[in-house]
Amino acid sequence: MQSVPLPIFKAREPSTALTGLPLLRLGFRPFYLCGAMLATLGVPLWIAMFLGWIALAPSLAPLLWHVHEMIFGFAVSIIVGFLMTAGKAWTGLATPRGPALGALALLWLGARVAAFTGPYPLYAALDFALLPIVAVILTRLLLRSGNHRNLPLAGLLGLLSCANLMFHLSVLGVLQLPALTPLHAALALIVMIECVMAGRVIPAFTMSVTPGLKLAAPVWLERLTLGSTGLGLGLWVFSAPALPSAGVLALAGTLQLHRALNWRPWVARQRPILWILHAAYAWIPLALGLLAAAQAGWVPVSAGVHALGLGATGGLIIGMITRTARGHTGRTLQPSRVEVLAYALAMGAAALRVLLPLMLPSMYVAALLGAALAWSGAFAIYLWRFTPWLMQMRLDGKDG
Repeated sequence: MQSVPLPIFKAREPSTALTGLPLLRLGFRPFYLCGAMLATLGVPLWIAMFLGWIALAPSLAPLLWHVHEMIFGFAVSIIVGFLMTAGKAWTGLATPRGPALGALALLWLGARVAAFTGPYPLYAALDFALLPIVAVILTRLLLRSGNHRNLPLAGLLGLLSCANLMFHLSVLGVLQLPALTPLHAALALIVMIECVMAGRVIPAFTMSVTPGLKLAAPVWLERLTLGSTGLGLGLWVFSAPALPSAGVLALAGTLQLHRALNWRPWVARQRPILWILHAAYAWIPLALGLLAAAQAGWVPVSAGVHALGLGATGGLIIGMITRTARGHTGRTLQPSRVEVLAYALAMGAAALRVLLPLMLPSMYVAALLGAALAWSGAFAIYLWRFTPWLMQMRLDGKDG
């Protein structure tokens, strides 16, 4: 009996795109986890330092550490993760992955650790380095692909870098500038990024789930809304006279409220992954109104700052990092009940921190504690739910 030769099967080499740790395949994976970890631990740590419960102190004043880390630690990590993910979709070109992405994440982490363990210049150097690197990466991708529409976002990263540099130079005594001024400028820049991106995604997401709904605003009105918002925030940051600042901020708040209502937020009430974006954006007109009132001395400035920081920025972040992480890990855009709880906790944290002290000033400490617990709980839920997913391959086997 003649033997039949067996077919020879060559082992198929794995695709380059699918090699390496899943955690380092796309920017959102490590940077969303980093940001959520800082959000979970950083605010309770700040409250413990503020109330004198622990003696631990960073290399700069605790208040400045808190404000800086919520902006350049927490918010910037999410922005970097989002842009290093969206940049690939926008351009069709590869963004940093593998060791390069890991190095960027370690740079971020090194700065957070150095704030407590190293001399201030080391902390400042590590902290400053990340944003310019990411701005250059994003700019090169956009220019190579001819995607000029998104170049302003790279420019905003450059401005954020400048604000961070001015902050550190102020703390070091090189610049005679109140250290809070560049931090407020950075918050204003982040809010402008949110306004631009929200104007793209919230109406689009709302129309996509509502057959027949058409959401559009005149170009001149959009430009007036964004322009007055940027001008009002700029006047506030640079301590312009109170009357014109209050007037522009009030106008911007009114236009932002019209913009938010024009997006028909009520049609999203049955879709938590969408209503969280509408609810978070609603804090922007409220915050602008509070900043206008603060110019008249009616409310503390911190009310408007925390409305922008916790309500708008925190809410938009928890909404987008659940949505994009689900989509980019091959899962449906249907949040579980525990994720909806995280949304509610994030919005509750903002209400406790902003509104309760305004209504009941005697409840200030209780408001701080309640807001810190709710905020930390929201992002702890994110870590519990998403960490395993972000460290595993996509469900559909695709790269990303």
